[in-house]
Amino acid sequence: MHERIEAAGGDVSAVTVVAVTKGCGPEAVRAALDIGVVDVGESYAQELLAKAAALGSVLTVPRWHFVGRLQSNKVRLLSGAVDVWQSVDRHRLGGELARRAPGARVLVQVRVGDDAAKGGCEPEEAPRLVAALVDAGLDVVGLMAVGPAGPPEAARAGFTRIAALADRLGLPERSMGMSADLEVAVAEGATIVRVGSALFGTRPRPGGAKLGD
Repeated sequence: MHERIEAAGGDVSAVTVVAVTKGCGPEAVRAALDIGVVDVGESYAQELLAKAAALGSVLTVPRWHFVGRLQSNKVRLLSGAVDVWQSVDRHRLGGELARRAPGARVLVQVRVGDDAAKGGCEPEEAPRLVAALVDAGLDVVGLMAVGPAGPPEAARAGFTRIAALADRLGLPERSMGMSADLEVAVAEGATIVRVGSALFGTRPRPGGAKLGD
């Protein structure tokens, strides 16, 4: 993974790799820890909680990132486990986080494509949402985006816009780029990349569908 980041012009010491283990068991988390990756991402509340329980409380790592679409009613369940909430995209969710996890470290998810199913607030709404979350006492550290489906280059314009918006808002973190479009994201200023299949392979979903990232 470091080779891909360097080839894209990134500084490996300045880019955090989040190993996304959705669809994998606790052994995938242990494998990530074994190669020195301490930031682990999950998209589903029950998977995160099950893996955290299986790994036990003796570990000081991993640092758990919630990277999927988050329902407000899941915040209470996750509040003691999640270290970084990467997909905060609406005021109601921010309010619930402020109530259940005061001072939580969060990123605001901003939409860069046309697929509403991926979540994210509209870019023009992001400054107001960031300000509201800060006023609520949350530690807003950056922006997050999920690139559109298609070739990696299709994500470039959106990632460029996210990096510029983060700069304008004075936010240091830009979580953008996954296994397929990592190089484009790093070239456009990503400080966090969320990588699953490039580390663990493509995971089968029950019924034969694939869990991509």
